[in-house]
Amino acid sequence: MKTFLKLAMTGVIALAVLQLTRPSIPSGPMTAEIQAPPQVRQILEKDCYSCHSNQRRLAWFDQIVPGYWLVRHDILTAREHLNFSSLGQKPVAAQRATLYEAINMIQLGAMPLPQFTALHPDAKVTPEELAALKLYLAPWANVGSTGIASNGDGSGSALKASLAAIPMEFNGLQFQPDFETWKPMSFTDRGDNNTFRAILGNDIAIKAAMSGNIAPWPDGTRFAKIAWQQQERSDGQIYPGKFVQVEFMVKDHYLYRETDGWGWGRWHGADLKPYGADSRFVSECTGCHQPVRGDDFVYTLPITATKSGRGEVVNNRASALPQSLPYQPLSWNVITMMVDPKARTMATLFGNDAAMQVVRTTADKAPAYAAGSVLALVTWSQREDPHWFGGRIPDNPLSVEFVEIDASQKARTYRCYDGRLLTEHPVPIEDGIKRSATLMNLAPATLP
Repeated sequence: MKTFLKLAMTGVIALAVLQLTRPSIPSGPMTAEIQAPPQVRQILEKDCYSCHSNQRRLAWFDQIVPGYWLVRHDILTAREHLNFSSLGQKPVAAQRATLYEAINMIQLGAMPLPQFTALHPDAKVTPEELAALKLYLAPWANVGSTGIASNGDGSGSALKASLAAIPMEFNGLQFQPDFETWKPMSFTDRGDNNTFRAILGNDIAIKAAMSGNIAPWPDGTRFAKIAWQQQERSDGQIYPGKFVQVEFMVKDHYLYRETDGWGWGRWHGADLKPYGADSRFVSECTGCHQPVRGDDFVYTLPITATKSGRGEVVNNRASALPQSLPYQPLSWNVITMMVDPKARTMATLFGNDAAMQVVRTTADKAPAYAAGSVLALVTWSQREDPHWFGGRIPDNPLSVEFVEIDASQKARTYRCYDGRLLTEHPVPIEDGIKRSATLMNLAPATLP
């Protein structure tokens, strides 16, 4: 009994001494808060400011060492990633982009940290509060407004970058110059920032998606996520405009073991400038992808017929093209894409190898397709991206249109498959000619 009392007394004394080892948690003024309505700020103050602001809000039990050290580390890390006290210094668009990311963290359960809300239940974001934040951002409220560029019927200006000469990222990741030949995995209509995204994968990635071998993705997997500004044209549809950037994820669990097995990189603008100021930019990538850690850090739902028993990690509905079609265009390369905001449909124009040989030598104009070229326009309904608030992805296929160019390069065969079963229906010759011309005159989306 005496030994127990001595040990207990020693523990109490040691704990008391530890309380003297208390590095500070800096506090300061709210120099430039986020520009948002009062009701939105109230939600953020209640649920986020404890860690993501200069305000120092500690419960009594947060101040007891050694727990205090963990709290301090979490707060300083949180402030480095997002600080609502100074966020208002950034442009309004950047503030909204930050809030979109925060909302996605919340709805995917990554924020607030579960261990934090276990001890601070008042910081839990209620469904009503999350709905209020989403209503404030309203990503689709400005479709067709000045948020989307409009410059007639042309595409974005052509780039002239030499892909072999692009410098590596600050973390050493090499640019992937062959990415334009990779196959499509999915497409995203981003209402949060008025961009289109095409997600491509190399052969290893495509094979993994088709076989369901994505938990985890195998080493050698490479993804390219290409972004364009959206551009509204005179026909009321929205097309890819100016090229924005291309991002890469490269899987190598040994080489990139310190960054969750993935190499990350982003090249921005017409000159494909590496992103960031130094290698610390990677923390933005890993932090953003943390909510989908259970899906090997991949947000994209690959369009594949392969079933998965792990929840919604693939997009089976968008892949439902009947085998009776004359071609299977989802395995072809992408020429361009478009969205009809009123009908809430999205479409992608695919080309076979012969068509793509012409496309890759064409810039900023309609290609002169050679004999043997086949085009396929697949149109889907849209649905909300379950992994990203503010994004929409393909849903059920609505139609597939084919244009075949013969040896004369003038005579074309037009065929249309639509309806619930995507069956072929007769099209008057004149209508087929007009529709063929429309598809053949679509300028390819601008690539480096």
